[in-house]
Amino acid sequence: MDDLTTLQSGSNVLFVLLGAIMVFAMHGGFAFLEVGTVRRKNQVNALVKILSDFGVSAIVYFLVGFPIAYGATFLVSAEALLGGNLGYDLVKFFFLMTFAAAVPAIISGGIAERARFWPQVLAAAIFVGFVYPLFEGMVWGRLTFLGQEGSWLARLCGAPFHDYAGSVVVHTLGGWLALAAVLQLGPRTGRWVNGKSRPIPVSNIPMLALGSWMLCIGWFGFNVMSAQNITAISGLVAVNSLMAMAGGIVVSLVVSKNDPGFVHNGALAGLVAVCAGSDQYHPLGSLMVGGVAGYIFVKGFIWEQEKLKIDDVLGVWPLHGLCGAWGGIACGIFGSKVLGGIGDVSFFAQLLGTLFGVGFAFFAGYIIYKLIDSAFGVRLTEEEEYNGSDITIHNIEAYPEESVR
Repeated sequence: MDDLTTLQSGSNVLFVLLGAIMVFAMHGGFAFLEVGTVRRKNQVNALVKILSDFGVSAIVYFLVGFPIAYGATFLVSAEALLGGNLGYDLVKFFFLMTFAAAVPAIISGGIAERARFWPQVLAAAIFVGFVYPLFEGMVWGRLTFLGQEGSWLARLCGAPFHDYAGSVVVHTLGGWLALAAVLQLGPRTGRWVNGKSRPIPVSNIPMLALGSWMLCIGWFGFNVMSAQNITAISGLVAVNSLMAMAGGIVVSLVVSKNDPGFVHNGALAGLVAVCAGSDQYHPLGSLMVGGVAGYIFVKGFIWEQEKLKIDDVLGVWPLHGLCGAWGGIACGIFGSKVLGGIGDVSFFAQLLGTLFGVGFAFFAGYIIYKLIDSAFGVRLTEEEEYNGSDITIHNIEAYPEESVR
């Protein structure tokens, strides 16, 4: 390998590795967002769940998930793994694994405070090992179905399904899997009494805000490093991510009348929605996509909780499921040249691809949680839930010194 080729390969390895590290840090954001939202008696569980799911995800995606999606295998010698590109495929795996692990992290927020630990670890392994890679492979990988030039969708609509950084592949999938889990579990005890809503307050706004900030910062690795090659890096993706985030913040600020929980999640709503078309939009288009997502989250959360009576603790279905679906569809609108976009998209391809993702995720989630519940049970008993998952599952509280007398 000559010096120039070595430099290029090394630059790509470093570029993707930095992206993987930034998205890895986002999992701390998922954890602290949940810690700040759940009651104190469930904070340890939130931290352990997300880290444990990440560890399990790394193993199953390495052995099963990545090969399903991309056809590569790592069951060869270390010398072969290093290859002629300084191990680029390995850091690509690391980067994409952090995306895959976001799916159980999303689900964790919806099922918080009443889910058993090991059944959820099993569900996470199934989702990351099989369900997510199947859909990922259809859009980004070797399974020519949705996102490839030769797919039926490309032939039908004139362009394949486009999801640059995962509005649908990661967020819609995670949000609709979470909805299936939440419906299976049912609401927390005391959330509704005699049909009347009794909202359970969050425990710690600063922790919630810290989680949001960590996610927002890491998201620029999530989106920009989706180029996966330093020569393909795009300043447009970076600024579009920024503008969508700003749109989500401002609209959620106004619509929620300055509610801190909605404002910090509104930033995430904008970022969820912009992922699909962040390489296609004009920045003003991104601002509008993010603003609509902020509105969808605030109104969607209220509708979900108070009208549908679905106890989705962190609102992951409206945040990831609905805003992700909006992002997939919006890519076909604001990515068009008529609205200042690049124009490499088709509205009908985006609509059909997004609807397929929604149906695929909800059906898979419902079946898998039904089977796991039948075999092992997925919910804590009423007494265990009352005592809190920290003591019930981990035998320790978030603030152990306070229990010493």
